[in-house]
Amino acid sequence: MSTTATAAPAAGGPAKPAGPPRHDPKVITALKRFAISITVLNILGYTVLGFEQGWLWPFIAVATGYVTELALEWVSAKGEGRPPRYAGGGFKGLVEFLFPAHITSLAVNMLTYVNDRWWVMMFGVIVAVGTKHVLRAPLKGRMRHYMNPSNFGIMIILVLFPWASIAPPYHFTEYLTGTTAPGDWILPAVILTLGTMLNAKLTNRMWLIMGWLVGFALQAIIRGWMFDTSIPAALGMMTGTAFVLFTNYMVTDPGTSPSKKSSQIAFGGGVAAVYGLLMAVNITYGIFFATAIVCGIRGAYLWGLHFQEKQRAGLAKAAALRPAEPLTVVPTPAPAPGPISAPVPVPAAASAPVEAPVKLPAGADTIPVSVVPAPAADACAAGSCDHAACAASRAAAADPCAAGSCQHGKCAAMRSAAAKEKVTVTL
Repeated sequence: MSTTATAAPAAGGPAKPAGPPRHDPKVITALKRFAISITVLNILGYTVLGFEQGWLWPFIAVATGYVTELALEWVSAKGEGRPPRYAGGGFKGLVEFLFPAHITSLAVNMLTYVNDRWWVMMFGVIVAVGTKHVLRAPLKGRMRHYMNPSNFGIMIILVLFPWASIAPPYHFTEYLTGTTAPGDWILPAVILTLGTMLNAKLTNRMWLIMGWLVGFALQAIIRGWMFDTSIPAALGMMTGTAFVLFTNYMVTDPGTSPSKKSSQIAFGGGVAAVYGLLMAVNITYGIFFATAIVCGIRGAYLWGLHFQEKQRAGLAKAAALRPAEPLTVVPTPAPAPGPISAPVPVPAAASAPVEAPVKLPAGADTIPVSVVPAPAADACAAGSCDHAACAASRAAAADPCAAGSCQHGKCAAMRSAAAKEKVTVTL
């Protein structure tokens, strides 16, 4: 029955961290209509309907809520180093900031009955308003409260003070029966109509309401089938004014319920399912405990997503900072050996190593390096020598007739005659 309205940071002066952003205009309008509706209901309750709390109690509740909200916001702003959200927007900004505290305070007082112990009611209001500053989880980059404030304050009163109870449902229509018999139907119808318009046009929580109503009907039928519970009696609760108020103004709190369609259905159906389990084990006031349990599960889920995302970001950062692994150099395999040939002898003088100094880059010393010269070329084979025999051989190779190596008949006869003449002269 509440959400957090924020005010713009104060203008001027030194730069300070900005406070949490304001809600969009639709949410501000929804808060204003929530606040007006519950104020009118309280006025009618103490003048026409038959509320049984003291008439001064709503004023005490509202004053307690305002002081608690302003004090905790001042502490939070100091701790976070930002301007308070109630500052900088003028009177209008202050009023918008106090809308949630106003709604929560009147709801806690209206829905609980603690006899004449007004301090218990004040304690419930302080717990409800303080919950928004304590039970928070990261959502869309900022901390948001996830526990329904007024529901949690009522639940704490019921747990810590067993003699306390929920305000009797009949006090909403106590003076509308008898001569004004249709009145006990008119009031729930008016609340249902106004709440449906509010949730359909401003808070966009109709899918949550559908999940809650369908789930509530199913759990009533299942309890009747499994535990022999009266199904008409279990379903009859849906016709009461208290149930209509809870459906349209508490479980649909936009600050503590999801916005996505599927998540809304799961949230509403989850509250109905937990309520059915609590009723099956005979836990009274199960509707308030069920809402608190589902809100707590949602808060744990949001924290789980936050830590998972944080771990993912840490792993990505570590991977980015990790040094690159050194490359492994794979040597090129040696070529396959060719056919083995006979070694060519090299003269000893040619194979002797010759040490020649090799100059290293600047700053380094000179070291000896062994250099093996290539063997000298064969001048005779190359035809560049001055030997007479080599010259004759080259000439014969050039003129086979002069060298006597041709096969001409004429050259052969001349060679034969010359040979005979040589022999004759010799004798």
